[in-house]
Amino acid sequence: MRADVYLVEKGHATTRSQAQRLIAAGVEWRLAPGLPWNKVAKNGDDIPEMAEVQLLDAAEAKYISRGGLKLEGALTATGLKVAGLRCLDVGQSTGGFTDCLLQQGAVQVIGVDVGHAQLHERLRSDARVVCVEGLNARSMTADSLRDACEDALSEIVEEEEDNDTQPSAPYAWMRNGGLVDDDYDDSDDAKEQDIEDFKAERAAKAKAKVDGSMPVQRKRREGLDNVDITPEFDFITGDVSFISLTLILPALVPLLKAKGQLLMLVKPQFELQPGQVGKGGIVRDPALYGEVEQRIRDCCQTVGLKVEKWMDSAIEGGDGNREFFVLARRGK
Repeated sequence: MRADVYLVEKGHATTRSQAQRLIAAGVEWRLAPGLPWNKVAKNGDDIPEMAEVQLLDAAEAKYISRGGLKLEGALTATGLKVAGLRCLDVGQSTGGFTDCLLQQGAVQVIGVDVGHAQLHERLRSDARVVCVEGLNARSMTADSLRDACEDALSEIVEEEEDNDTQPSAPYAWMRNGGLVDDDYDDSDDAKEQDIEDFKAERAAKAKAKVDGSMPVQRKRREGLDNVDITPEFDFITGDVSFISLTLILPALVPLLKAKGQLLMLVKPQFELQPGQVGKGGIVRDPALYGEVEQRIRDCCQTVGLKVEKWMDSAIEGGDGNREFFVLARRGK
């Protein structure tokens, strides 16, 4: 079996890209104790089905993705503790940051991503995680986040077909055994207009169902009734691409508690003008890093955040770009 496929299928890695990074860091296999170890030289090398495998450097496998290693490095560098906190992960993707937060003791992570079906199943099924998909952080508000969380936790309740309901007391005389005499009181019988109104109501429901305009009723899925979706967080973090943080920070500050902290990954290639970014999307001029930092600092000040630290990411971007983290705190 291909080495990268083997590592995924045997649970050593969550994705093939992660498996390939593990192979680059060093993977060996042997068929039985006492036999020599065989080094995996490339991703396509064969590993026998029943082989014993050891990872020479398992750091890449600690989290769902290497994003977890980036965030872990930033938390260590700043001394931040997220244990017991409710957190928002912006640009959740496969869940590297979310995984790190949970392993560091966060009590809940609400993750937001504009994409769909990216979060790893292990995290998607974790009761501490709320996965919100298809929501653009740039236009996110407290209300839209709350509604999106409710959608993520709920299922649609289908209204049952009702072909038997009649308008109120349409034929009250039938309660008299069908006897209509001089003493019969027809005051409770449905009037012609009542019946027409009833027909119109049924027709309107049928039309709304066909054209999709019928109000949708939702109900929390079993076991999720008590999940807290209050759009106010102790800590916000995130890793976003193809958009500047200056366009996202204004939407995040209202979701952060007073004195709450925000730790965001900064990717210079998305903070600069196209002409400042080199071939392959790589920022090659170190002088531009200072420009990026100042731009982020200015934005933080504008939206009510005090920058407490600016630091290099402990891990380089996957494309070879140098990356940074900005730590900021919301005022009172």
